[in-house]
Amino acid sequence: MQIYLDYGATTPCCRDAIASMQNLWQHQWGNPSSLHQWGQRSATALEEARIQVAELIGATAETLVFTSGGTESDNLALLGVVHQHTTPQHLIISSIEHSAVSNCAQWLESQGWHVTRLPVNRQGLVDPAQLQAALQANTVLVSIIYGQSEVGTLQPIESLGRIVREHGALFHTDAVQVAGRLPINVQTLPVDLLSLSSHKLYGPQGAGALYVRAGVSLTPMLTGGGQEGGLRSGTPAVPTMVGFGVAAALAVQDMETETQRLRTLRDRLLQRLSTIPDLRTTGDLERRLPHHASFYLQPEGAAPISGRAIVRQMNLAGIAISAGSACHSGTLAPSPILKAMGFSDAEARAGIRLTLGRDTTEADIDWVAVVLPQVLEQLGHRRAAAAL
Repeated sequence: MQIYLDYGATTPCCRDAIASMQNLWQHQWGNPSSLHQWGQRSATALEEARIQVAELIGATAETLVFTSGGTESDNLALLGVVHQHTTPQHLIISSIEHSAVSNCAQWLESQGWHVTRLPVNRQGLVDPAQLQAALQANTVLVSIIYGQSEVGTLQPIESLGRIVREHGALFHTDAVQVAGRLPINVQTLPVDLLSLSSHKLYGPQGAGALYVRAGVSLTPMLTGGGQEGGLRSGTPAVPTMVGFGVAAALAVQDMETETQRLRTLRDRLLQRLSTIPDLRTTGDLERRLPHHASFYLQPEGAAPISGRAIVRQMNLAGIAISAGSACHSGTLAPSPILKAMGFSDAEARAGIRLTLGRDTTEADIDWVAVVLPQVLEQLGHRRAAAAL
């Protein structure tokens, strides 16, 4: 029995998106910048995809810039703003950002920028009052992740955005894990920049987008032919963006029913696993991504069990989960996200994440609830034997 519970890392590309891309590759392969009919057919397909992705977040098509994924979108948001300034200013991020934001901010520090990293509580929440206190006269940008991929916590983006807007700074949020799973409307949400990624919502890998509120000026990271409104030069990967558009349209269509189904399955999983005495959940259980469960295992009187060890054993049982986020699961270092939330090094090496998706069933959940305790028992016996 094979069960995939790592939808937070990537999702399988849906059949409709694959079919649309195959059609483009075979029949509409023109360069969208070309004036002849081959090019114009591609240009039309690209703009239709832009409309579909924009509708996912309540945006207008002209405010959407296609990118290669969430990382590029995050980098364009930060670097596009800071390069508007000739001298270093002040930037605020949370202490639990995706590495596409946190590493970018670290580089900016090396260039003289002042970066404030807002602390979070044990559940991974930013305190709006601490954001208010951190704002300075020269704060030009605040970037707070919407839904944290490793622990599932949802930030109070509306409250945080209002504080930043009243101050006069720009506000960016990485919504990669949220888009397609929860409603987003940038017409009412006080954000200036918002990052998206196709492969988190059953579109192809290698496609993303950045929402740029009308009137916000960015400096491009790429120069060339001036595509994407001058913000991202280079011939667009039209089939990939079309696949993104199809996936976004399906997400809009199915979101209400699918989100509730995922919540029900997630709660069933947490309820079934609650009988494991050593299990300790991470993240906020109320303000949480609907498809997300995360925890670590610490037997009474013993050190936490390595998350990587659990992932390996679950994989042998035919079940795919992850140790933290996909971006950090390949390292032996403690999770910087759990460390920022106040967990010890040992606890921060023990975190695991199960993320559900369209193909997840009740039978999958129930089988995982049977297998995981068996895996933990095996690992416990091994640790006991090693200690002798």
